[in-house]
Amino acid sequence: MRITFTRRLVGAAAALAMAGASLPAQAQDFINILTGGTSGVYYPLGVALSKVFTEKLPGSRPSVQATKASVENLNLLQQGKGEIAFTLGDSLAMGWAGDEEAGFKAKLDKLRGVTAIYPNYIQVVASKDSGIKTLADLKGKRLSVGAPKSGTELNARAILAGAGLTYKDLGKVEYLPFGESVELMKNRQLDATLQSAGLGVSSIRDLATSVDIVVVEIPAAMVEKVGSPYVKATIPANTYEGQTAAVPTAAVVNYLVTREGVSDDTVYKMTKAIYESLPELSAAHAAAKEIKLQDALSGMPIPVHPGAQRYFDEKGVKKQGS
Repeated sequence: MRITFTRRLVGAAAALAMAGASLPAQAQDFINILTGGTSGVYYPLGVALSKVFTEKLPGSRPSVQATKASVENLNLLQQGKGEIAFTLGDSLAMGWAGDEEAGFKAKLDKLRGVTAIYPNYIQVVASKDSGIKTLADLKGKRLSVGAPKSGTELNARAILAGAGLTYKDLGKVEYLPFGESVELMKNRQLDATLQSAGLGVSSIRDLATSVDIVVVEIPAAMVEKVGSPYVKATIPANTYEGQTAAVPTAAVVNYLVTREGVSDDTVYKMTKAIYESLPELSAAHAAAKEIKLQDALSGMPIPVHPGAQRYFDEKGVKKQGS
């Protein structure tokens, strides 16, 4: 009896040791995808990524987290609370530099790049009733600039500065996500909203079907004045209901990023899955149609994760200028 009992104890201890040894491998299977508000572009693309990873990374357990987008995502990654995240390029550069004014208390040194994806178009949309036709017309008006310290809000500061305006020049500033901004515009509690997103973002599509809108031009000369990382872009005619002409604007590249500590193999497989699933991502949102393998390392402001670099080396993708 004593020998049998001892054997059982040894067997149980061995089983516990084996289970403990397997924990790190199991933990590696979790892939938390940090996105943005549900009415933006990051969230539906994050949901699509989750489906892609479930299918193409056997044993993985992807989850999608709605957040306040770029700045929050980068801080969460630094804290180890996510494996892959969407972010705007300017937010990423500021996070790497530890720009406190932008919402980063210290340099986010654990961030690692995965790939450039699509450009965010800076879309300034006013209700027709507001009388706003140019950026200068925003003076004294009620504007939503995105969630506080979000990538969109950082874009708003830069674009307004390019137009010679500050928040003090506005009649009222609201710091709201896209969906909430649109609801206030429908109720005539806001005159305009600035949204940094892919073309055809659902929030503005929703707004345009409810009220007459004006998509406000950001002139090329103003984009040049604001400078990098902003580039000249165009919102094509009929992107939104009632928008019958093309509108010049500014754009800034979005990135997918990960962190130090996520295994090379996992990041390699995630990167490979992304580029093997572009049709699925494009079906989730039209913005993904602008993701191009040859542009994957374009303007990347942080070190590329070795797992992603391995995939790009296989495909012969090089950083511009190298």
